[in-house]
Amino acid sequence: MPRERPREEHHREERPRARPREERPREERPREERSREERDRAEWPREGEPEWREPERERPRPRRPALVARDAARSAARHVQGLTGRTPEGVTSLERTEDGWTIGIEVVETHRIPDSTDILAEYQVELDDRGELVSYHRTERYYRGRAENRT
Repeated sequence: MPRERPREEHHREERPRARPREERPREERPREERSREERDRAEWPREGEPEWREPERERPRPRRPALVARDAARSAARHVQGLTGRTPEGVTSLERTEDGWTIGIEVVETHRIPDSTDILAEYQVELDDRGELVSYHRTERYYRGRAENRT
């Protein structure tokens, strides 16, 4: 059995115990725990600066749409297909609005022979920024062969 070594005692400085977070005054909180405004006030005024200054404000970031145009068109086509049961032929219009997108979707409502006599319809679909359906309605119906003459 190995012999036990006598323990060497190291002299440690006693550190004062940290108070729980709630009991600590603001000045004693670690910098990360203080809000930006509190940090600015604690460091203010700095040498060489006037006593009063305009507080720094974050610049508003430009709002990036949550849904890009291509995804908005695909989402609108899926919604029209789910609601009408007909496969969309294509996108006829696409417009970014303040709250989302307005998309025109063309659908074949009745197949005929020859194809130039098919009856087509255009649906206007409104989506929010996430691609969720806000509204849709059929704006017009027309024959495929006379699509250019519509008013």
